[in-house]
Parts: sequence; structure tokens; C-alpha cells
Amino acid sequence: MYIVAGLGNPGKNYEYTRHNVGFLAIDKLAEKLNVKVKKIKFKGLYEEVRINNEKVILLKPQTYMNNSGESIRDAMNFYKLEPEDVIILVDDIDIAPYTLKIKKSGSAGTHNGLKSIIYQLQSDKFLRIKIGVGNNEHKIDLAEYVLGGFSKADGPKIENAIERAADSVVEIIENGSDAAMNKFN
Repeated sequence: MYIVAGLGNPGKNYEYTRHNVGFLAIDKLAEKLNVKVKKIKFKGLYEEVRINNEKVILLKPQTYMNNSGESIRDAMNFYKLEPEDVIILVDDIDIAPYTLKIKKSGSAGTHNGLKSIIYQLQSDKFLRIKIGVGNNEHKIDLAEYVLGGFSKADGPKIENAIERAADSVVEIIENGSDAAMNKFN
């Protein structure tokens, strides 16, 4: 069993921002599986699905980014899962724009959502699918940058990255993280 959590902030103001690509990837995955993530529990929105006969919880924490770990911890405790059973979809400013990087563990870097998860789980041993959202080349305030949206020209590129992120979740569940890293990194 897996928990697949996309990180983001609730509310229309944040819907299509860089920081919300995790939510957008969960929505894309749900669309591919013909479900909607709208049940309320675990301080978030969730849905139970099956991928390759594996039970999967799709989760969108509604605690705002900086407290994402609370929602994930609540779901893990309810289902009695370990950090290794968690897959996080998250934005990343340190990888090439519109690329993916799948990692099995590691530090949070500057990402407050990942910091919250590591703090709440007391572990960094969870899988993360990082989605490149640009590197803030204009050096504006980091919070302002990640809470900003994409240009019209970049729209198709980020949509493609979100689609590949959703596909990478299925690959991980069906064939393992190493196969997914070889295919998507």
C-alpha cells in the first residue's frame, strides 16, 4: 500500500502556481484513474484507488505547504504505514525546468513542505518525485517566485512535466522506483 501525496496550497489564489505542481500532478493522476480527490480526512483531500492491485491513497494536504507533514503523518498513522510507503510529488527550483528527478531520500533543501514532512515523520526515507519549476533566474524573493504562476509559453511544458510525474507514480507502483528512475530521471 502507498500514500501518494502532492504538495501545494489550498485555494484559488494558489491553484496554478509553481508551488502547486504537486497538487496538479495528483489531479492528473486522479484523472487518469477516473476518480476525483475530494473526500475529507487527514487534514486533506484524499481518494482511495487501485494501481496494479495495490491500494493507493491519493492525498492533497490542506494544511498549507509549511505544514504538509501533519496531513501525511495522520494518513500514515491511520493506515499504519512506514515512510518507505510514501511518495511525494513536489516542486523543485534546483533542477532543470520541466524535468523530473525521482529520489529515494535526502534533505529538504530550501523546501518548507519537505522540511515539514521530514520533521513529522522523523525520517527522510520517503520517495519524492521532484518537478522542475524554474530556477528563479531573476532572483526575486523565493516565496514570491514559487507562489507565482507560469507564463503562457511555459504552460505546455509544465503540463507535460505534470503528465510525466503522474505516469512516474504508476511506473513506481507497477515496476519499482529503480525502473521509474531509469525511465524518468
